[in-house]
Amino acid sequence: MTVLTNRQASRPHEGSAAVAHAAPRSIGGVVKAYVALMKPRVIELLLISTLPVMFLAAGGLPPLWTAVSVMVFGTMSAGSANALNCYIDRDIDQKMRRTRRRPLARHQVSPRAALIFGIVLGVLSSVGLWLTTNWLAATLSTAAILYYVLVYSLILKRRTAQNIVWGGIAGCMPVLIGWAGITERLDWAPLVLFGVVFFWTPPHTWTLAMRYKEDYAAAAVPMLPVVATERRVIMESIAYSWATVLCSLALWPVAGTTLFYPVVAAALGALFLWEAHALLTRLNAGKTGVDLRPMRFFHWSNAYLALLFLAVAIDPLLA
Repeated sequence: MTVLTNRQASRPHEGSAAVAHAAPRSIGGVVKAYVALMKPRVIELLLISTLPVMFLAAGGLPPLWTAVSVMVFGTMSAGSANALNCYIDRDIDQKMRRTRRRPLARHQVSPRAALIFGIVLGVLSSVGLWLTTNWLAATLSTAAILYYVLVYSLILKRRTAQNIVWGGIAGCMPVLIGWAGITERLDWAPLVLFGVVFFWTPPHTWTLAMRYKEDYAAAAVPMLPVVATERRVIMESIAYSWATVLCSLALWPVAGTTLFYPVVAAALGALFLWEAHALLTRLNAGKTGVDLRPMRFFHWSNAYLALLFLAVAIDPLLA
């Protein structure tokens, strides 16, 4: 008869995977595990769109204290949403190569601890933004957490191939939070940039899902590449890429930028569209699967968004 340890007995549903990894014992290991719950690489993308918008809202350098507050509490807000997402997705994370090394999948952090951590981070981030910036920024931050957790993670992700289209709204919110943190209101300029991130998210995510299609299929997550043909995925990615570039150019007349921004946006947009159409070219040439090189577009889309928002930050300094 096999004798279970207390830890194994408390998680009989997790099978042999529970034996494979032990909780981190050192303080450094614990800190590393909790930081990983926040998905730092995802947060980097969110912060890339937050700080430049504050430059645009301020018409130059934003107030240092406000910028630091928005970035710090914005990081906590995004970390809260990501930690709660890890709590919700802990079952499917164990089934996917891309996510099976996350702390909950490796049993380095207990589900209860992750849930508490995510909630506490969320409360502290909202209260912090309210006290250091204004109620609008705090409200938008809270709404972003709730939308990502309740709408995307719990409702959309496992039910529809349009999950990332509408679920991606949460990732657009930092643009509005950054603007509100400076101006205490919303305007057309941040809404245009909200649109840029909204249209950018599906092709960015779908090309990643093309690479890890088998993972999502194994986890029964109906990402578009799992339920649709490669041609449909690529055609929709191209359509969203065009919408992204056109929306980015709309910032010029709406925000009254200098010529620097539209020139940079047009150049980056041309390269972005080139990579999107290159997927179709490879498909028409008979390529399929990894030979389509979807990760090439994925990595370039990261660079595109970072450079575009860098131009957003630089432009008001040139006015």
